Amino acid sequence: MAPATADVPARIGALLDAEVDAFDTATRPGARTLAEFQRMRVRRHRAVTVNFSCGITQTCWTVTRSNGCYSVIYLPAADYFSLCVDSDFGPLDIGVHGRAIDCFSSV
Repeated sequence: MAPATADVPARIGALLDAEVDAFDTATRPGARTLAEFQRMRVRRHRAVTVNFSCGITQTCWTVTRSNGCYSVIYLPAADYFSLCVDSDFGPLDIGVHGRAIDCFSSV
């Protein structure tokens, strides 16, 4: 069940904090991944329309700033994160879903 709109930023923050706390930074690549994720992480999540295949759109929430090509978005209806590609029409879901840091580090 999707959280109420007012609760979404708090839900995102709790999920991200849990991921960061559990993330393995024992290796140099792991430490770099977490540092880069933290650098790109937004502090104020905002609603954004995300485009899905077949012309479907959904209101989702920003998690990271774009790196010029990709950003991580929270999908409240599914209660997980998505890697989206930037497009002229806004973020486009490309089917990479799961934990935020895993989505972020997949590119």
